[in-house]
Amino acid sequence: MAEKYYLERLLQSGGFRFDKLDIDGIDNDPVFKLFGAQLSIEETALFSAEIRSGQDYLDKLDTLLRERLESGQAAPIVRFADGEYAFYAQSLSCNGLYKQAESVAAIRQAIPFHVEMLQRLSKSGWLAPLIHQGNSTPPRRGIFSFLRKSAGDGSAHQFLEFLAGQGLSLTADNYIPFYAVYAYLSSPRFADLMQDRHLCVINSTCNLDACQQWFARLGCVPRLSFVKIPDSFVATRWQEMRDEIIGMIPPDVDLCLLGAGIGALLACVDVAETLKIPAIDAGHVLNMMNCREDKSNGARMYTIWK
Repeated sequence: MAEKYYLERLLQSGGFRFDKLDIDGIDNDPVFKLFGAQLSIEETALFSAEIRSGQDYLDKLDTLLRERLESGQAAPIVRFADGEYAFYAQSLSCNGLYKQAESVAAIRQAIPFHVEMLQRLSKSGWLAPLIHQGNSTPPRRGIFSFLRKSAGDGSAHQFLEFLAGQGLSLTADNYIPFYAVYAYLSSPRFADLMQDRHLCVINSTCNLDACQQWFARLGCVPRLSFVKIPDSFVATRWQEMRDEIIGMIPPDVDLCLLGAGIGALLACVDVAETLKIPAIDAGHVLNMMNCREDKSNGARMYTIWK
């Protein structure tokens, strides 16, 4: 009998299921109108068994972050999607809107360090991979499988197999759906969390006035600061820039939002563990805060509130 793939084992164990990520107040229709209704398949996410709805994931995020802020503990949160999946498959198709890797050789050299950081992330924080029924198709099995092409996209399946091959497991304690992070960061609840707190943006660009206005529209007045990070090759060169970047972060910061592409794993884990704070891979939400959604080629799902 063929050994079951890792996602199959997760689902058959009863610890995880696929379900619709319903979140009160979220409106994905404008994104569907912009990019096509086919994106609606991404509204289905991998859920851990004790989570009843997408709303529960927002509640969980809010509770966890408040607890870590109060106790002064590290809380890295990192999202994984197409770019990361390509990187860990050692493909230069990871170079999308930004340059992530110089060569396949550079990826191969960086992989062991990424694995170490994934192990640290799984213990101190949360992985937020994009996993839905449209991107988790395993290859077909059987004697004639080489004659048949699998329908759908297997990028998330391949990423999960990569994690399993490194001895890494998704659990109810270290997993959050990709879009739950976007929904939380763009919500009034996150703004409330940051009221009168010091938020540091770590990104290649930042318009602090625009960010302040973005929070003001949500009724929040945080203290904001900015640390510049290169716009390319953080995923393969983080060790060279780490000390300088972390050294520029104000010592009294409460939480960091990062935009570092595939290098967000490395930066979030190191920043969170060094400063004992939450460090969240914010991606597109930073473009929203900066009034630069054009840098993401438009709106993203689970970031538009009614």
